[in-house]
Parts: sequence; structure tokens; C-alpha cells
Amino acid sequence: MALDDDAMPGDGREETETERLDRNWNDILQETRVVQTGTQILTGFLLAIAFQQRFEDLDGYQLTVYLVLVSFAALATILAIAPVSLHRTLFRQRAKKHIVATANVLLIATLAAVLVTLSGTAVLIFDMVVGHGIGFIAGAAVLVLGICAWFVAPGLARIRMRRT
Repeated sequence: MALDDDAMPGDGREETETERLDRNWNDILQETRVVQTGTQILTGFLLAIAFQQRFEDLDGYQLTVYLVLVSFAALATILAIAPVSLHRTLFRQRAKKHIVATANVLLIATLAAVLVTLSGTAVLIFDMVVGHGIGFIAGAAVLVLGICAWFVAPGLARIRMRRT
């Protein structure tokens, strides 16, 4: 569905393109707030690990996983905040259509970075508690479930909606 097709004729909405873009921007802001909260909690958890006594017990593999996770958590935070910076930079430049389209892409990228961080966190925790093999299985399970819930199911719903 193209951005211009968001409000379909006969869908009960009587809005201009500007009103539609404002509504889309507000939707993105609400979704970003949800993602930012989860990202902040996850990042805080990861940062707190480094100050635990058991952190010194991490082997090389676990330490690498941890550092990759902190990097992805930072990336997710940067991506989640980027639409705000984009909006501030392009404020009053008549660029709302561009802002909405770019923010949409940034939010999808944020979801992907959060999913990698969640999956990796499962790897690290399960690895520390029961071992490498189970850690890998747990991380893969979280990754597959997240991909299905966040990307595949919505994509299938979109396909079904286009058919009707």
C-alpha cells in the first residue's frame, strides 16, 4: 500500500493528504514510544550485567556475545530516536511526507535491532545458566518467534487484506 493510499475512498475518513500525514506521524510516534520503553529496559539490563560479580566469570564467547548485544542495544536506541531528530531537522520544511516515510523505515529497522538484541540476550542468559548449545537453541527460538510475530504475521495479514 502506497503512502497516498492510506485513507482509501469510501473508508469513512474525510481527510486531506496533510491530515493523513499528520495521523500517520502520530501513529509512528505512539509506536516509537512503545519500542523506546522496551529498548531502554533491555539496554539497562545489559548495562547492569557488567557490574555483577558473575561478569568476571564470562568466557571469551560470552563476553563477545555480551559486547555484540550492547552494540545492538545502542543501535536500537539510536534508530528509535532518529525519527525525532529527522523531524526536528526538517521541521517547517514541508517535508512531512518524507519524514513519515523515513520514520517508518527507521521504526522497522529498530524492530529488527531489538529482535536481535532480545534473541542474543536469550543466548547469553541460557548459555550462562545451562551451556552453549541450549543458549543457541533459546536464542534461535526467540529469533524465529520474533520474526514470525513481528514480520511474517503482519505481512500475511497485509496480503490477505489486499485479496479482499
